Amino acid sequence: MQQPISILIAGIVTALMSQTVQAEVLEQPASKLIRLKEINRPATTVKEWLAQASESPIQVTGVRLNATETGLEVVLETTGQLPSPITSVAGNALIIDISNAVLVSPDGQLQTANPVEGIAFTSIINLPNRVRVTVTGVNAPPTASIQAEEAGIVFSVTPGVAETETVEDDTIQITVTGTQDEGYNPSAATTGTRIEAPLRDVPLTLQAIPRQIIEDRQIVRLTELADNVPGVEPFSGYGGLNSNDYYIRGFNTGESFRNGFRDFTFISPRDTANIEQVEFLRGPASVLYGGGFNLSGAVNTITKRPIADPRYEVNGTIGSYGFYRSAVDLTGPLVDNGSLLYRLNLAYTNADSFRDFNENQSIFVAPVLTWNIGPRTTLTTEFEYQNYDYVFDRGFPPGEVFLQLPRDRFLFEPDVNRAEFDSYYFGYNLEHVLSDRWKVRQGFAGLIVNGETEAAVLGNYSPPFVDEDGRTLQRDAQRSDEQQENFSVQTEVIGEFSTGSINHNLLFGVEYARYRFAYDFFDATLGPIDIFNPVYGARPSAYVPSFFEEYGTRNIGIYLQDLVYLTRNLIVLAGGRLDFNNSFYRDTLNDTTNSERSETSFSPRLGVVYQPTARTALYFNWANAFTPTLFGGITRTGELFEPERGQQFEIGLKQDLSDRLSANLAFYYLTRQNVSTPDPEDPDFSIQTGEQTSRGIELDIRGEILPGWNAIATYALTDAFVSEDNDIPEGDRLAGIPKNTASLWSTYEIQSGDFQGLGFGLGLVYVDEREAQLPNTDVTLPSYFRTDASLFYRRDNWRAAVNFKNLFSVKYYNTQGFFITPQAPFTVLANISVEF
Repeated sequence: MQQPISILIAGIVTALMSQTVQAEVLEQPASKLIRLKEINRPATTVKEWLAQASESPIQVTGVRLNATETGLEVVLETTGQLPSPITSVAGNALIIDISNAVLVSPDGQLQTANPVEGIAFTSIINLPNRVRVTVTGVNAPPTASIQAEEAGIVFSVTPGVAETETVEDDTIQITVTGTQDEGYNPSAATTGTRIEAPLRDVPLTLQAIPRQIIEDRQIVRLTELADNVPGVEPFSGYGGLNSNDYYIRGFNTGESFRNGFRDFTFISPRDTANIEQVEFLRGPASVLYGGGFNLSGAVNTITKRPIADPRYEVNGTIGSYGFYRSAVDLTGPLVDNGSLLYRLNLAYTNADSFRDFNENQSIFVAPVLTWNIGPRTTLTTEFEYQNYDYVFDRGFPPGEVFLQLPRDRFLFEPDVNRAEFDSYYFGYNLEHVLSDRWKVRQGFAGLIVNGETEAAVLGNYSPPFVDEDGRTLQRDAQRSDEQQENFSVQTEVIGEFSTGSINHNLLFGVEYARYRFAYDFFDATLGPIDIFNPVYGARPSAYVPSFFEEYGTRNIGIYLQDLVYLTRNLIVLAGGRLDFNNSFYRDTLNDTTNSERSETSFSPRLGVVYQPTARTALYFNWANAFTPTLFGGITRTGELFEPERGQQFEIGLKQDLSDRLSANLAFYYLTRQNVSTPDPEDPDFSIQTGEQTSRGIELDIRGEILPGWNAIATYALTDAFVSEDNDIPEGDRLAGIPKNTASLWSTYEIQSGDFQGLGFGLGLVYVDEREAQLPNTDVTLPSYFRTDASLFYRRDNWRAAVNFKNLFSVKYYNTQGFFITPQAPFTVLANISVEF
């Protein structure tokens, strides 16, 4: 039997000024007991007593390792009840982190080699603000269940691949997926720092939307999640494409991320079938992700990973307007020893629409393989293919007359408007654990999207968009062939170390990325249409080439970040990224280069967290970001444009209202600088003196209020406006951004009795009025108050649900800064899922 190389763990000696510690070790035949006796110095003042009562972590005063019939039992004796642990898997190691805890040991660590057959070693060490328990299997990661008690916690560990068991009372079952079910309130997310750290230790506004919310709300389009994140609004996709694009804090992101790799969203469809969690970082993101459209934030989708316990799920959905969807989720081991795992997600959607002549069809395939090469090395590969075929429909122009039309009115040609995109994604993640404190990670992602569109388009892009009769809309026709390529490779080293009493979580990374977007457009003439009494059937004339272009970037980024624990309750996050960017913009029809340039940019970030109590964290951050100049740009005097810059100052409060209910309050001031504005001396040129500002307040409360009662509530005040410009009036509000928004989504599931498993859900969404265009006109999108509801029943291995969206058929619109897109009236979706 191959034995793993033993690991020497460097301990952190944690001592409180008010305490001294003595230890003794007792050996027993079937158990190893480590007893740590504590002698407390009593508080002598009210100030000292309050400090001890509010700030002291829970102490682990004793550890027992007991051999059992099924494996190993790890018992931690404590001075109080520990919070719910967070688990992860690295190679063959099951890692359990317990926050707000300290191991009272002279060395700050305990380790045992080969405690029982099938377990290579166990270790228990102090880390900043937490205790880490690591149990490493010989051939595969162990599984465990946890029994929490008032003065201790018990881990029942089984070597290898454990069978799924029913766990009663307050026992929590852990599988090798890596995380305990935390409901609506995940306590960790990696998007803000690219390392595993509790959210309360990170001075950023970062919110994770778990799979449970996607399922409870029956999310069909990912942009629906904007309802549950303050300061975030959906951005309408390309002619109705089901993409993943948003406004964050007043500015369009223009891109998202998939497992930490950039994914330009303009022509990239996304399906919900393989998404485990969606993480929203509100605030500049260039410090870790480089230059892009992330001046105000980043959205990162975390995809599902294989798990060791076999699981097979099938579900189907039918709904209003001819909606049909089926999905399959399969996972488990491919070999007996569990070293090779798989996951396969399949989905097919076919739907009509409340919009006249609209329909779409989607085919989605996403296989994933995880190979546990050894106890410390894991390779995960994944592939996604999606075909999205739909009617290309951009809705209405932003004119007052169009808001009088019924929301189902189609202003284009049903026999002309069509689009189809094929998306191919491949990625891998190779991770090697060097020790309990250090690991290296290398990953690659490649995305290729090919598409073609044909559509009737506006013949006049100037208000009021219709002829003098107030009803005739001039139209043309346009056809396009489009291709997007995006490749990126990242190499990172992540580690934890100490300099004296100061603890560090270090990240160092290098990224090479290449992006290219090419499009060939052809134009034709097409007849007009009466918007109040449309007659369809017009055909386009012969298409002629209009413009063929391509643009893109090649980028090398080097980034460094350190999460520094100066004391137990004072944490600093500092980092920066240096980007070397080469961009190009070419006219491929005439074989000319419009622009080609190189830029170097540095993006710093600094943040501080102060935790006056175990449940409260105050934070501050300052960050810079940049957007490279993709389309060239030159001033009247021949100077090249500089990249757009973003700068944010933010303060906030994170509060754990209970073990499963948390709140986050943020105040921010964000500016977007170097915005192009007309040159007052020659309007044929531009200068970069424009500035746009967004300032606001954001609040979210999420988690479990009582057993079975989950809720997520939000409020945002967003004041986004033009602060400097030579053309647009200063003070004009940014298009599509409401000043006030509020939302609530809540579900309750009966926990016992004859109706156990029956549940109800209620959703409320309020959005303030929004400007339709920039510069502002007389047209505003009206405010709205939408109500959603759900009814579901869960029993054994199946679940049935009915969701009612827009219960009172409120008329409302979304926008992408120009076109306004009507949203669906009252809609019903019925779903049933079965798990084997």
